[in-house]
Amino acid sequence: MTTEVLLRAARKTMFAATALALAGTMAVPVAMAQNAAPGVAQNGPASVADLAEGLLGAVVNISTSQTVKGTEGPGAVPMPQLPEGSPFQDFFDEFFKDRGGERGGGSQKVQSLGSGFVIDAEQGFVVTNNHVIADADDIEVNFSDGVTLKAELVGTDTKTDIAVLKVDPKGHKLTAVKFGDSNNMRIGDWVMAIGNPFGLGGTVTVGIISARNRDINSGPYDDFIQTDAAINRGNSGGPLFNMNGEVIGINTAIISPSGGSIGIGFSIPSQLAVGVVDQLREFGETRRGWLGVRIQPVTDDIAESLGMKSAKGALIAGVIKGGPVDNGTIQPGDVVKSFDGKEIDEMRDLPRIVAESPVGKAVDVVIVRKGVEQTVKVTLGRLEDGEKLASSEEGSSEEDGGSEQDKAVATASVLGMTIGELNDETRSKFGIAADVNGVVVTEVAKDSAAAERGVQAGEVITEIAQESVSTPKDVMDRIGALKEQGRKNALLMLASKSGELRFVTIRMD
Repeated sequence: MTTEVLLRAARKTMFAATALALAGTMAVPVAMAQNAAPGVAQNGPASVADLAEGLLGAVVNISTSQTVKGTEGPGAVPMPQLPEGSPFQDFFDEFFKDRGGERGGGSQKVQSLGSGFVIDAEQGFVVTNNHVIADADDIEVNFSDGVTLKAELVGTDTKTDIAVLKVDPKGHKLTAVKFGDSNNMRIGDWVMAIGNPFGLGGTVTVGIISARNRDINSGPYDDFIQTDAAINRGNSGGPLFNMNGEVIGINTAIISPSGGSIGIGFSIPSQLAVGVVDQLREFGETRRGWLGVRIQPVTDDIAESLGMKSAKGALIAGVIKGGPVDNGTIQPGDVVKSFDGKEIDEMRDLPRIVAESPVGKAVDVVIVRKGVEQTVKVTLGRLEDGEKLASSEEGSSEEDGGSEQDKAVATASVLGMTIGELNDETRSKFGIAADVNGVVVTEVAKDSAAAERGVQAGEVITEIAQESVSTPKDVMDRIGALKEQGRKNALLMLASKSGELRFVTIRMD
């Protein structure tokens, strides 16, 4: 059975290559097949020669080199011990040179190729994929006229796999291309990809947009354009053009069992790329908006329990301690339906829309709270500051696209309960004894699994599945682990306000 493997389109190849690019406009004939439906064009574009020619100088080849240490340990190949004066001595000395063998220097140069495109001819800014230039010691940009220029790295963004380079255009006239609006593109629209596949030089391929809003689990903001225009190794970082010669995508990945194109390629939409590129040019880094919440999908059961007509939106499962909404503006159990005027259809929509919003901006957020729709106003923090906060408190700064599952939470919603930290404030509010430790239940949803078992506000969760818990994050991690194990119920040890203990089992489906 063939296993499909997700590969970086343009994964670094060892072919030496000249660079290149092509481009142009086209006419679409309306010749009809004999039995075609009225108004449906059956032929593709007559030619893209003019379009390709017009963009010749804008698409470039990115060549990188990196010094890597020779292999050591079990995988190393030692220099053979040869008899003195052996006729093969010189051959083996050369072969093992710089391969980490006994006589080698222990390091070697690795070269790779990718693609990119010029977006500013006067200042020399070039866009490519981060994975094309990652860990490179030297970066060169090769132009279609044979000119090669050294490039400096302006900034990278690993979350969207975008990098911005800069060359000195002095004495060399550059050709630049502009970004178009990927939002205007429709499934079935013609597109053209240009890049440097397999190190062969500038290559043009044509196809259509096969799908939009694809999530291939490569990063927290996946929203790829899928195309059947051939994308192969070496195309990474190259542009995907509309028929007006505008860049509406950055070619990034393919699905293939062999590494060659099978007609399933993915491009970062210009809608997402433009903001990232602008920030990298201005600051050398990204500055994304941050809401400071932990989210999960809205299932049909959750939608029904909240009186919602459809399972849309993002359910707030926790609020990050010290985050922008750690003031009660947004609470666990709320469902975000729209953010700053943009509808939230799926959970993954929220992180992307928040990240694209300016830091410090006050936005209107439409939520459903306890079955009632309302609008609240929040002021966004900066995601990168949130990651530093998490790093200092939790020892981890990994971002997961808005869910922020490694960040400390002050409150959370789980199994129909709202839970929070057991501190002086909550002890006083519920009259909990000083010797009781765990996570306090602050609210229990009516008709929830927890309510069916008689769980009440003011009780304290001390253990889950015979493991102690002390923070809301501990509770959510334990519940998540049990679900991964295929468990249907969670065994909780609860302490009353005075410290009396009891066990309850709560279903998790």
